[in-house]
Amino acid sequence: MKGTPDEPLCGFSRAVVQILQIHGVKDFSAVNCLADADIRQGIKEYSDWPTIPQVYVKGEFMGGCDAMIQMHQSGELHELLEKHGLVEPEPEETTKKDTKPSE
Repeated sequence: MKGTPDEPLCGFSRAVVQILQIHGVKDFSAVNCLADADIRQGIKEYSDWPTIPQVYVKGEFMGGCDAMIQMHQSGELHELLEKHGLVEPEPEETTKKDTKPSE
């Protein structure tokens, strides 16, 4: 990412941090690519993805900010994070039994 989770230095990095926080991810690693030009270029080559931030879950490349927003909006991100044990499962909704109003 550009900056750190506590001090993101671009809106895209800030958005990814906020999305992770919304989902309850408490512990994640971040590397400030602005601190080292080799890291900044190397990560783009490694993933074959031109933009930063780049998000990896358990070593698997997920995409950048746009992908995270789409996955968040569709609910897919929480499912993925839950599958990898990075967040608590969402509580199941309780269903109300159909009741007839009294006459």
